[in-house]
Parts: sequence; structure tokens; C-alpha cells
Amino acid sequence: MKKRHEQKLIINSIAVFIILNIPLIFIFNSDKSVFGIPIFYFAVFCVWAISILISYVVLKRHYE
Repeated sequence: MKKRHEQKLIINSIAVFIILNIPLIFIFNSDKSVFGIPIFYFAVFCVWAISILISYVVLKRHYE
């Protein structure tokens, strides 16, 4: 794997760490729900799933 692709994965990890940090995650702390799931859990799961998807795409396309 090339250095620039490793950098993409590192940037992805840092971005997820910042997004899932306590001050930003409390934005979604409310009593509302999406499809019957509390919005807090829905937001955390979506961020996590998108992170996995980005990592998969980077590794699948650029793995040598």
C-alpha cells in the first residue's frame, strides 16, 4: 500500500475520533427518534458505518 493511501486511513481515523468526541456527540442527545431508534444511537451508528465504508473503499481500491 502506498503512503498516500495510508494517510487517507489515518485522516479517516482522526476525523472519526473528532466526530465521536463528547462535545460534538452531545449535539445529538435529544428525545427524538429516527425509525424508532433514538437519534443519539442512530448518529453514532451512522458515523461508525460510514467510517467502515470509507476504510473499505480505500483498502479495496488501493491495496497492492
